Amino acid sequence: MVGVGGIGMSALAQLLASRGHSVVGSDREESPVTEMLAQKGVRVVIGHDGCNIAADTDLLIYSDAVPSSNQERVRAKEMHIPEMSYFEALGLISKKAKTIAVSGTNGKTTTTGMLAKILRDCDKSPTAIVGSIVRDFESNFLAGKEELFVVEACEYRDHLLKLHPEILVITNIELDHTDYFPNLEALQATFRKAVESVPPHGIIVTNPYDPVIAAVLGDAKAPILDYTTQSVPELAQIGEFNRDNARAAKAAARAAFPHLQEEFIDKSLLGFKGSWRRFEYRGETPGGALVYDDYAHHPTAIEKTIEAARERFPDKKIIVAFHPHTYSRTRSFMQEFARALATADESIVAPIYAAREEADPAVTSEVLADVTRKLGGDARALETFDEIRDKLLEYDDRHLIITMGAGDIYKVAEQIAD
Repeated sequence: MVGVGGIGMSALAQLLASRGHSVVGSDREESPVTEMLAQKGVRVVIGHDGCNIAADTDLLIYSDAVPSSNQERVRAKEMHIPEMSYFEALGLISKKAKTIAVSGTNGKTTTTGMLAKILRDCDKSPTAIVGSIVRDFESNFLAGKEELFVVEACEYRDHLLKLHPEILVITNIELDHTDYFPNLEALQATFRKAVESVPPHGIIVTNPYDPVIAAVLGDAKAPILDYTTQSVPELAQIGEFNRDNARAAKAAARAAFPHLQEEFIDKSLLGFKGSWRRFEYRGETPGGALVYDDYAHHPTAIEKTIEAARERFPDKKIIVAFHPHTYSRTRSFMQEFARALATADESIVAPIYAAREEADPAVTSEVLADVTRKLGGDARALETFDEIRDKLLEYDDRHLIITMGAGDIYKVAEQIAD
């Protein structure tokens, strides 16, 4: 498995190992995920070298972040070893199981984790792949029956369409991944195809009164279940958006197993501990500032996380250290990011995390900070994580710090919190 340190790939590695396959993976560098895999008996090689490919390899699975020029993929081709992408592999697993796929722009990780926990706690023994480490499982993978599969489904590059869900959950739809989807209509077209693929005996769990979602439901063969009608208990997680995630998870569980008793579902939701990097408490700075870390990398997620933090901690000044993810997303949502960051008391913008993209000199953290200031925010751009760390250490117990973004800004939270 090439790129096995990815959050999805590492879950798939655990799934394959749990089913008796011999799994070896490689990645560019060590991480908490590769360390977790090693603890679970999956051998991980650091570095990509064609020599990593053993002669008795039956199949190479690659992360979509790994190009065809990768040395291991090139060597596998020379050795006539078949290969498939991560999502193609998920599609094969999905085809053989009753699959509940959780999709949407925001909230799908938490919803998937909640749903997997509900079904586990209600003795349904699901196999689950989640896009983060769920504290309740201490993993992004939950071992269970092969015939029941709960999976987080990403819309990027139409990966969602590789799956074969009997129950499809759509939490919400907002334009994202603008390096692939040129506009909202293109994104809706992907969701429309996903909706049409759900069989008549299946169920689509969503908010049908959201006009953006309603536009993709017209040709649905399966019935629509409105998750907004579900009642949920008071959660440990902050914000109305997490209550919506819980409603979607509860509706999906009841769609799969209508006989489940509501009191058991609510008890499971009450005990849900959350996921890695979803408003995760990391400790306090030496000066007493509270430190949280969050994966939010879309303007809506940033705004709602800040709003929920204010609701939970009304006496604290909110400091956000934001790590923008990809030049294309930052360029497409510059105004929206700036408006969201302006809702914090102060924001610090780290250099853009390029991920799969080439640098764009016209799109920088300095530009984002400047636009944020023009919209009334107190923002500055800093050039290194070390500078950000030193600045965050200046705050005292009147402040709440959130490191935020899909890159590795979480490392700063680790450095400043006790």
